[in-house]
Amino acid sequence: MTVKQKSNILLIYTGGTIGMVKDYKTGALRAFNFDELIKNIPELNQLDCTLTGVSFEKPIDSSNMNPRYWATIASMIEENYADYDGFVVLHGSDTMSYSASALSFMLENLTKPVIFTGSQLPIGDLRTDAKENLITSIQIAALQENGKPVVQEVCLYFEYKLYRANRTTKINAEHFEAFASLNHPPLVESGVHLNVHYGNLLPRTPKHKIFQVHKNMDDNVAILKLFPGLNKEVLRSVLNISGLRALVLETYGAGNAPMDEWFLEELKIAVKKGLHIINVTQCSGGSVSMGHYETSEKLQEMQLVNGKDITTEAAITKAMYLLGSDISDELFKTIFETSLRGEML
Repeated sequence: MTVKQKSNILLIYTGGTIGMVKDYKTGALRAFNFDELIKNIPELNQLDCTLTGVSFEKPIDSSNMNPRYWATIASMIEENYADYDGFVVLHGSDTMSYSASALSFMLENLTKPVIFTGSQLPIGDLRTDAKENLITSIQIAALQENGKPVVQEVCLYFEYKLYRANRTTKINAEHFEAFASLNHPPLVESGVHLNVHYGNLLPRTPKHKIFQVHKNMDDNVAILKLFPGLNKEVLRSVLNISGLRALVLETYGAGNAPMDEWFLEELKIAVKKGLHIINVTQCSGGSVSMGHYETSEKLQEMQLVNGKDITTEAAITKAMYLLGSDISDELFKTIFETSLRGEML
């Protein structure tokens, strides 16, 4: 494996801890500019690639992230796609799995790496994780083999591991190992050497397929997590939200739900009215297996969408993407249950 001489990598800063530097006079954190980034991480000068930085006009806390900002990131990649060999998106960790999952669907027929990364501590902190996360993300984005990028999908890099973006979830607010991908192994692991697990990467996009960017995401979606004691009024109010088109239903274990008549009847009515209900396990790992237990047979009978081993983050963003693509209601279930970007089995 070789790193192509002077790969061009575009850094896109959206906001978040990784892009903050501390003003030691006041103790306050503020967003850096690109020159400050290079100053804080002089090791970037050793990378055998050319770095260019662009930033949101007003960097945001990732808690404020929404589909409008996803479209901005997608547009930045689209506008610079021909001029760069790879893209590294600096993003706050709290909603990074949502954003990275969304971009995986929005960027179709991708042939270059788009790597999301961030940090738990600001760049200027003594014990920061920002340096390693950023440096290795850039290195992986620059990896070439036979003149082609090794990674050709949307990924998330954190604490020595590169994951498929739409397989990740944030699991810890304090540890440096903030993310997990429990249903799909890492694509690359960083140690003394970068260890690429080629078999875990998405197959390369055929040459005849053209890169496309989809920016229309329909946010008429919701998530409902089942819990013992969920009552009829709460369920009914969620199912009858005005304009709601898809609901990610976080069920127990392998896709199980209560068998109360009122519960099943409310779901049945909603499905008949045209609401797409996606059955996703609320467990961190594992898969929905409808019909495996009696408590999921009824859900299978009423044709709930089988979320299989998809994450909640990928499920909600995939629903937004499909609804925004104006596919027919008849095809929604079939297409959702099909892996589009390696997000499910």
